[in-house]
Amino acid sequence: MGTVDGRTPCAREMRACAAAFVTRVTARNRLPLDYSVASLRIVDFLIDGLRKGGADRERARETLCGLGAYVGEVLVRRAGAAWVDFDADQRTYFGQPVGVCMPDGRVWNPLGKVLNRFEVGGPGESLQIFYLTLHGRERREVA
Repeated sequence: MGTVDGRTPCAREMRACAAAFVTRVTARNRLPLDYSVASLRIVDFLIDGLRKGGADRERARETLCGLGAYVGEVLVRRAGAAWVDFDADQRTYFGQPVGVCMPDGRVWNPLGKVLNRFEVGGPGESLQIFYLTLHGRERREVA
């Protein structure tokens, strides 16, 4: 994962990446992707649908990247996170070029969390539960 239109997005492009994904997906379906915490349950269902539909990681690459951007943008808008470009060590550790930094300084890898849900599945990899278990987050809403 980690590519959009064949290239690696950087932190400053992730908000636009998430918005483009939402526009593309909601144009065909009436999915309530409104950047709410509750919408992360829809993300879980979408990823489960890809798995059950037999999509392989390569075929689902762009969709998974869009979902990861969306999850990260929920963290930005609802938990006060900020998109960051990972340094070399973080890229190696997370296997992704970008992630989010929480107000308390912790970094998270929403793209990787989406991949885990796709590859492992199950309630232990829920994106909604992931959000709800982020201890120490500040509540700050961004339009």
